[in-house]
Amino acid sequence: MATANPKPPKKTLRYKLLRALKLVDEPERADQIYYQTGGAKRKAHATWYRGATTNFFPDKKAIAQPNAVDEYVGKGWFPESPFITREHYITAFGSCFASEVTKYLYREGYQVFGRDMKLNSYVVRSGEGIVNSAAIRQQFEWAFEGKTPKIELWHDKEGIPGDYSDDVRRATREIFEKSDIFILTLGLSEVWYDKPTGEIFWRAIPKRDFNAERHGFRVLGAAENLENLRRTYELIRAHRPDATIIMTLSPVPLAATFRPVSCITASSVSKASLRIAIDELMREVGPSAQSKLYYFPSYEMVTSFLPNPMKDDFRHPTEESVEFIMQTFKRNFLR
Repeated sequence: MATANPKPPKKTLRYKLLRALKLVDEPERADQIYYQTGGAKRKAHATWYRGATTNFFPDKKAIAQPNAVDEYVGKGWFPESPFITREHYITAFGSCFASEVTKYLYREGYQVFGRDMKLNSYVVRSGEGIVNSAAIRQQFEWAFEGKTPKIELWHDKEGIPGDYSDDVRRATREIFEKSDIFILTLGLSEVWYDKPTGEIFWRAIPKRDFNAERHGFRVLGAAENLENLRRTYELIRAHRPDATIIMTLSPVPLAATFRPVSCITASSVSKASLRIAIDELMREVGPSAQSKLYYFPSYEMVTSFLPNPMKDDFRHPTEESVEFIMQTFKRNFLR
């Protein structure tokens, strides 16, 4: 009399094949916890208490799922529904990645950078060069409080200094006071500064002006970046209490470091300092729905999500990457 085939031993190749084909289920074990990621059941060790909220790191299959970016990158950061309309006035400046945001919003018909106002403002003309947290803070302190640097700190990409005229300051203040949405894109933490005053330059120092006895270089730590961002947030809240602030971290790494270490490692530190500061500020002010402060994770999309995001220069995102990032922004923020 024929007998049924017994269940194959766990260590046999046949059993492993059947498991891979999901024809045999492994019994759940008491020392494991089980969860769903990317449509598949996965397990983790159950010894440790993991808190009321646990989000596991996705694997490649999970990342390949439709709309995975919202679940595995944007979760907890995106608003419940899009809220930016074409009636809102948007000010976006910071690193060079801010220019990509600006161009996209222009094409989509949104009001960016004072389309209906004079553009006699540095956040318009040189916005992509205001790349560190101190420089962003300077613009708000100057516009709202009239705090003027003691020396020439601000230069455009040709090294031409910007003046501190009342006309430019008033234009900047007018833009800020009309803005409903501020998109601030942080770029780097490596800065040049004036030793006697301690004031920080937008960019590097024009070669013709460099004086080794007067000018210095340093890296802004996370605490200093946090203080600059906190001050910026407070100034916006004081003068535009109903405005929404969206902070991003540019995925473009340093072109060069002035530290005696590799540029790749220095860039990692530069970005990490800013990312920590953004996260600290957001935890200080509370949930985004109440604080009107959001983080848009463009940095993580490039560094930890998209499979081949950079051009051959290994610094600038491809057109496809930028389009993916902006489509994600559109889906979650633009109404």
